[in-house]
Amino acid sequence: MDKFPKIGIPLIIGLIIVLILVFKSAVTIDSGEAGVLYRPFGGGVVTEEPPLGEGFHIVAPWNKVYIYEVRRQELKEIMNVLSSNGLDIKLEASVWYQPDASQLGKLHQEIGEDYLNRILLPTIRSAARSVVGRYTPEQLYSSKRDAIQAEIYDETKKIIKDQYIQLDEVLVRDVTLPATIKEAIERKLKQEQESLEYEFRLISAQKEAERQVIEAQGKSDANRILSQSLNDQILRDKGIEATLQLAKSNNTKIIVVGSGESGLPIILGNN
Repeated sequence: MDKFPKIGIPLIIGLIIVLILVFKSAVTIDSGEAGVLYRPFGGGVVTEEPPLGEGFHIVAPWNKVYIYEVRRQELKEIMNVLSSNGLDIKLEASVWYQPDASQLGKLHQEIGEDYLNRILLPTIRSAARSVVGRYTPEQLYSSKRDAIQAEIYDETKKIIKDQYIQLDEVLVRDVTLPATIKEAIERKLKQEQESLEYEFRLISAQKEAERQVIEAQGKSDANRILSQSLNDQILRDKGIEATLQLAKSNNTKIIVVGSGESGLPIILGNN
């Protein structure tokens, strides 16, 4: 009985130490994450092996695991940039990105966990300033938004090409101009629209006038040709044909007596 406490205390201490070691050795990586293993006694960051995937892992207690989110993430940024003529423009953009999971060890070793603020964010800002500076406020307001986001994407992707970051998309959500500039552009666009509508009405009226001239000329030519083709014999034949058609009607009584001066039958009597 006197020996039990002497044996039991070291055993309990040993169990506690084992539990601590097991606890420190157990690493759980959640869905959408990956782990970078750091071995202080084995060469530092592991870059030659794939990162640790989702699930439960046991590592040596003196090693450390750095966990990264590897699913697609969104960066929302509001930037003040200058147009080609030096006017202040507010640009709101969303950037879809994710770390290159296959190169996670090198990302951690060369850049670190704060790669968003160290690499991606400064690059996006620089590319946005460079691209927007090529356009006038009128172009930014009206028709160049798709071109802007495509160019920002291309420039950003070119810079971070070897930085172990995957850029999925850059979306320009809004371009805000100074109020006075915006009003001036809207007035100009309205005037241009009114001018185009007036020009369209003039062209339509001109085409309608040309159509009427052509139609009148056609009728005139038709009448001229018809009058030239008619002679006394044709008129006499037409008159006889019309008389015969009238004679077939049940509601008409026709009495033909001799002929008129023109040689056509004389029609007497009708109902």
